[in-house]
Amino acid sequence: MDTATPHATPGGVQQLKIGPERDGQRVDNALSALLKGVPRSLIYRLVRKGQVRVNGKRVKPDTRLTDGDTLRVPPVRTANREHGVPPEPRVRQINDAIVFEDKHFLVVDKPSGVASHGGSGIDFGVIELLRAARPGESIELVHRLDRDTSGVLVLARSRKGLTGLQALIREGRTTKQYLALLTGRPARAKFDVNAPLRKSVLQGGERMVRVGDQGKPALTFFHEVERYPDASLMKVTIATGRTHQIRVHAAHVGHPVAGDPKYGDKDRNQQLRKHGLKRLFLHAARFEFELGENAYSFSSPLPDDLRRVLDVLGTP
Repeated sequence: MDTATPHATPGGVQQLKIGPERDGQRVDNALSALLKGVPRSLIYRLVRKGQVRVNGKRVKPDTRLTDGDTLRVPPVRTANREHGVPPEPRVRQINDAIVFEDKHFLVVDKPSGVASHGGSGIDFGVIELLRAARPGESIELVHRLDRDTSGVLVLARSRKGLTGLQALIREGRTTKQYLALLTGRPARAKFDVNAPLRKSVLQGGERMVRVGDQGKPALTFFHEVERYPDASLMKVTIATGRTHQIRVHAAHVGHPVAGDPKYGDKDRNQQLRKHGLKRLFLHAARFEFELGENAYSFSSPLPDDLRRVLDVLGTP
């Protein structure tokens, strides 16, 4: 168990000794668990400003902790947060979206429009809503989906589940498949995009991801499922899990994801709105992995709002 050394500074800084239960965990995820209720946007800001340190050194949000490390946690006031208890209807919506649970995992068929976690102007995400629905339970995000992306989202109910699945994800030993409607008609029915991705933050604080030689490796496989006039429904498999990976890779090859307000084709999006597309056409359809002796396979059908768009596009 994490322990705080008794020599906290007058300013309230804590020096936490990391135990084996957090070995391999990302700094941002550890802080989110330790500072319950604190927006992730604030956590990222504290890390960026160097107020969070590991063994006295500055770190990045994705720095991995090791058993025996000393984590410096700055004082954070949570008592006067603007946002308190999540609205009951939203808590009930996410609780009703649970499609699987055992002692290690809890799986949600996440609706579009609900963030994975709060922060950056978002009061409550899936993790905060589930913690409100199940007070006293230990629930942690294993991975994330963009706010507008619907589908399979896996959360952990145990340290074994969290660290085990995160290790599988890092090692590329999971299968994550999506359904995406790409604008235009790619020349080939099957192709892959192997292009490094680099994150940047614009002056207004908006996060953008671009293809760049200095970025992290990213590999995405596209396989056409159905073809429509000036659009293609693709099964997309990701070999890496970079931020906005599918959206940026699709735009990189000239066929952005339909309805994408950040990387998409504005004119084409306006045309698709007339066909009923009111959000990003990206759905996390399947997530599979093996952990120990257990094999897990979670799937989510294409939501009705996206299926209706395809019905309209396929009508002569």
